[in-house]
Formats: sequence, structure tokens, C-alpha cells
Amino acid sequence: MDRWNQSMVPEFVLLGLSHSHNLQRLLFVMFLIIYVLALSGNSTVMFLIVTDRNLHSPMYFFLANLSFVDMWLSSATTPKMIADFLSEPKIISFAGCMSQVFFDHCVGAVEMMLLVVMAYDRYVAICKPLHYFTIMNLKRCTGLVLTSWAIAFVHAMSQLLAVVQLPLCGPLEIDSFFCDIPLIIKLSCTDSHDLDIYMNADCGVVVVTCFILLLISYTYILITVRQSSKAGASKALSTCTAHITVVMIFFVPCIFIYVWPLNITWLDKFLAVFYTLIAPLLNPAIYTLRNKEMKNAMKKLKSHFTNHKGNT
Repeated sequence: MDRWNQSMVPEFVLLGLSHSHNLQRLLFVMFLIIYVLALSGNSTVMFLIVTDRNLHSPMYFFLANLSFVDMWLSSATTPKMIADFLSEPKIISFAGCMSQVFFDHCVGAVEMMLLVVMAYDRYVAICKPLHYFTIMNLKRCTGLVLTSWAIAFVHAMSQLLAVVQLPLCGPLEIDSFFCDIPLIIKLSCTDSHDLDIYMNADCGVVVVTCFILLLISYTYILITVRQSSKAGASKALSTCTAHITVVMIFFVPCIFIYVWPLNITWLDKFLAVFYTLIAPLLNPAIYTLRNKEMKNAMKKLKSHFTNHKGNT
């Protein structure tokens, strides 16, 4: 068995999602369509929020940032996966592998913290409506987004530094469509028990802390909603339902991959595809379909292009 360190590792082999050539061609078409739709959907959300003055509020400021992060999340690993469906063997360099590790954890952590920030925004809007615009001013909103990126950067660097110096033993095959820390640790020549614990604890601090903060925020919101008027309660519940749906779609796969791993290969691959590609696809649809202001903005955009086309 060959032994490698970080200065010697030439490349890794990704085993991908399937060994069947026919299935890989089908997956190429399917995932290419999903990827384009995810980019288009999130780009549309960002465009609507920037161009429609009715959407210039803290909630939509955070939603635009979430859409931006979703575009990065789906782009960190998906283009390589799509290209690999048409190539054999599926090779990735050491630098490319480490880049995937860093960006996947950095962007994933930003998404988690933005979901917490959005929950806090809804908490202030529903529980302290008279002070909402005083508390959620532009300076604070910008600070919350920048803080999310800073914490995510530190988290991703701590994960990267844990594996970049790891001595690896060949064959350097990763049974997935992208490089992820649990799979790289499996290639280690040394006892990886302590590193597994560190990785789970590091990810657990981010995931579990964010999840607990989300539960606290939405618990306070639901308690307040029960005591409010029916009209206000209906609107608040509609908004919160969309937020909670997005939270569950993103957090559940991350928990079972990084915090409480099941170590079932096919399930790990499915969950990885779900949170890196399917979640960024569903998020804009969920927020648009369940939000009256977003639907009105979509209608105005459609009407604008229809009228423009008719005039030409």
C-alpha cells in the first residue's frame, strides 16, 4: 500500500454516484437541468429583490443573501460532478480536492447561520413589531451577514487544516462524487478515531448550535402568533412555514452526514446530493410560492417582459 503526504499526493479518484454508463448519461442530463434551474431560480430571486422597491426590507435582504449563498453551494461541487458523468476515470487534483472541502464547509456554514439570522429577523418582526426597523437597521443586517461569513471561514479553515497535513495511504479512491472530510479521513494511514471525534465535534458545534437557536426563535414566534389576531397570525405562519421547511431540507442531511453519521454509502451520497443541489433548487421555489410580495414581484416582472415583447 502506497503512503503519501500532502506534498506527494498527485490526485484522487472519485468513484461517483454510479458505475453504469447508461445511468451516468441519464444523471448527466438530469443534474445539468437541476443545476441550471437552481442557478436560474436563485438569480431570479436576487434580481427581483434588487429591482423591486417593495422588497427592500431586512427579510428580503437576507433572502437575497441566502440565494447568493445557494448559488455558491450548488456550484462548489456540482459542475465537477456533472462533467465527471462523461469521463472515466474521474480524477481530481489534491488542490481541487482541498478546495472542495473548504468551499463546501464554508458556504454550508454560511447558509446555516443565515437561516438563524432570518429566524431572528422573523422573531423581531413578529414579537417586537414596533421596534423592528430600529433593531433591524441596515448596519445591523450587514453586520449579521458579515459575521456569518467570518464564522463560516474560521470553521472551514479548521476543517481544512485538520486534513491537509494528513498522511494518506493508497489507493486514493473516494467513494463519492466530491471530496468530503469523512471520506478523506478514511484514507488516513494513522488511527483516525481522534480526528473523527474532532470533525464531528467541530461540525456539531456549528450545526447543533444553529439548530437550537432556530428552535428557540420559532418557539417564541409560534407562542406569539397564538396570541395575535387571525389575519396577522395567518401571514406570520405562512412566512414561518416557508422558513421551517427550508431549515428542515438543509439541516437534516447535514446532521446525518457530519454530526450523527450513519455510514451507509448510498444514503450518504443521496444526502450529499440533496443538500448541495436539491436544497438550492427548492429554496427559491418555496420562498416564492409561499410569499405574496414575491409572487406580486414575479407577476410584475412577467408583465414587464410581456409588454416589452408586445411593443417590439
